[in-house]
Amino acid sequence: MEKTYSLTAHYDEFQEVKYVSKYQSGTLPNGLALQLGAGAKKRRGGLPRWSRREVCLLSGLVFAAGLCVILTCMLVLKYLAAEGDSYCLEGCQEKKAFLRASRFLSANMDASIDPCQDFYSFACGGWLRRHGIPEDKLVYGTIGAMAEQNEAKLRALLSRPVRRRARASAERKVKEFFRSCLDRAEIDRLGARPMLEVIGECGGWDAPPERRDINELLYKTQGVYSAAVLFSLTVSLDERNTSRYVIRIDQDGLTLPERTLYLGQDEESEKILAAYRVFMERLLTLLGAEHVEQKAQEILQLEQHLANITVSEYDDVRRDVGSMYHKVTLAELQRITPTLKWKRLLDRIFHDNFSEEEEVVLLATDYMHKVSDLIRVTPSRILHNYMLWRIVVVLSEHLSTPFRDAIHELSKEMEGNEKQLELGKICLSQANKHFGMALGALFVEEHFSSASKAKVQQLVEDIKYILDQRLDELDWMDEETRRAARAKLRYMMVMIGYPDFLLKPEAIDKEYEFEVDEKTYFKNILNSIAFGIRLSVKKIRQEVDKSAWLLPPQALNAYYLPNKNQMVFPAGILQPTLYDPEFPQSLNYGGIGTIIGHELTHGYDDWGGQYDRHGNLVHWWTERSYSKFLKKAQCIVNLYDNFTVYNQRVNGKHTLGENIADMGGLKLAYYAYQKWVREHGPEHPLHHMKYTHDQLFFIAFAQNWCIKRRSQSIYLQVLTDKHAPEHYRVLGSVSQFEEFGRVFHCPKNSPMNPVHKCSVW
Repeated sequence: MEKTYSLTAHYDEFQEVKYVSKYQSGTLPNGLALQLGAGAKKRRGGLPRWSRREVCLLSGLVFAAGLCVILTCMLVLKYLAAEGDSYCLEGCQEKKAFLRASRFLSANMDASIDPCQDFYSFACGGWLRRHGIPEDKLVYGTIGAMAEQNEAKLRALLSRPVRRRARASAERKVKEFFRSCLDRAEIDRLGARPMLEVIGECGGWDAPPERRDINELLYKTQGVYSAAVLFSLTVSLDERNTSRYVIRIDQDGLTLPERTLYLGQDEESEKILAAYRVFMERLLTLLGAEHVEQKAQEILQLEQHLANITVSEYDDVRRDVGSMYHKVTLAELQRITPTLKWKRLLDRIFHDNFSEEEEVVLLATDYMHKVSDLIRVTPSRILHNYMLWRIVVVLSEHLSTPFRDAIHELSKEMEGNEKQLELGKICLSQANKHFGMALGALFVEEHFSSASKAKVQQLVEDIKYILDQRLDELDWMDEETRRAARAKLRYMMVMIGYPDFLLKPEAIDKEYEFEVDEKTYFKNILNSIAFGIRLSVKKIRQEVDKSAWLLPPQALNAYYLPNKNQMVFPAGILQPTLYDPEFPQSLNYGGIGTIIGHELTHGYDDWGGQYDRHGNLVHWWTERSYSKFLKKAQCIVNLYDNFTVYNQRVNGKHTLGENIADMGGLKLAYYAYQKWVREHGPEHPLHHMKYTHDQLFFIAFAQNWCIKRRSQSIYLQVLTDKHAPEHYRVLGSVSQFEEFGRVFHCPKNSPMNPVHKCSVW
């Protein structure tokens, strides 16, 4: 028989239990308890009689009690909801960030590959499989995707209405400059005319003998248009005394990026040389030159003569700053290069009256002596046309569509990019170049917080702390050198995010005190160049500002300056996915942390290690320690010499500084992460990933360098880039780090865990 339930009986039983429990616990007054007890005794004979007054009173009490219960429940629920929201603001936000990180890492990986065999393909295989190279790019990678995000932010900022419309407003100038660059109709309408005016002011092609004054044209190329002709002329810190600026002269004047490209040593360089010749003829024709083929051939032959006397950047001499540095007086410089009138040139450029005892730094003495000889034997007409050509090279990218098409065709042959950059990207690049700080002020106002700045500062301090510890563990370094290395670390200046003056609009305005009009793009460029030269010229008599930034804050880059002993990390690189304050710290230390460690190690590589704590070119090593350093560095040279890409051998000596920095940066960041874990405790596992946070650290490091390059650009990369190809930046670093083999349980003598390892820092 089916059991039935009486709601009334159930309710009565519940009430009795409730009353008894309250009574027994002593929570009710005795009088009320007795009354209820008496009522219970009368239930067999029927309900007790209640007066109307008692019923009303009891009903009121029940209603009040019920209302209190309801209000209490509402308050409790509200409190719990608030607590839940508060928890979710933190917990849910962290959960979302961890999930986002997990998806990013997983999508980039190829877990089917053994990390102990090829860690780069393991970490980046998924990314390489899913991504192609955009038609307008030579190279594309995870950092390239970051660059696209930054570019989108910057273009959105430039498209907004001007807030400060004053004549001096840097904000107005950068936005009007950007619009002038976008005005392709006006630029095409002008055609070659702006450049023809410049050429005319310089005497024109094949100028008659009376207008061929090489010293006058040198003034215009170097002092008006900032074009390096025959040599470079810059104002820089004095390497031996960085408390002052000095005029510095060095080898320069080639249009192609490397001297060997002029020498036709292989099929690829011959192809590039032929494309360069076609490019020259196209531009000369557009600019109204006669006898175009002859001019192109003559200019090319002169550049080839320069290439023959130029010392390759690969050469040991170019990496030994001390051997290059020569401080000479103007009188001595005149004796080295008698075909040039140095005092006249420098007096005009610097608006000064230099004495013959004024000192300049000459970095290429033998080269300048040979340049003087080359000037003497080269017909003045050819010299004149070459110098005009160098101005054309500097300015032609700012001209009409036919000029840009010619530039693209040369770039296509040299590097393989199929499609020209879209106009908006070109103009953004120019805005960054000519108005970097003005645009940077807009960027940091919206996309970089002071909280992020403080967190990155702590990350830097952790990594510096680890290097300080590591110095005690280096058995090859003696105590005297260790003290000097530690002093350099303590004096090192670190700048993060942006310079403080960007928070003051009037201070930014002073950085751009030249005219800008949205209808005159080419003139805007000339005004910017002229203003830049004026600022540079003024430095020669100014006190050195060691806190000045070389890059604007939106730059997706970082750098170490040995002559200032300074590290700089702009806001543009402190963005996801290299750095995200909501990501696990394993990823931040593996991402931006390894880059911080990289820049820090540059202070102690084969180049930066030549400078002391004040940034002066001083040998602070003992001979014993330096000899051991060079021996350890040679191990790294040999390691990278054995790497090849497209049948090209990586140059271990040319890439040595960057390789030392990659390997040292990885170690410092890893040990700094271990310090963070000791201080804060282990991190929560990353959703849907089986890897430990120590393993995720290395995966994040590798994924910094998930990159594809066009095959043509790889030739130039190996030839001219001081960084090794990205694949080997990862493999070379992890395979030489003992902790990597332990974390991934790699068998001894597996590709990623060789028995014999190279190590400096």
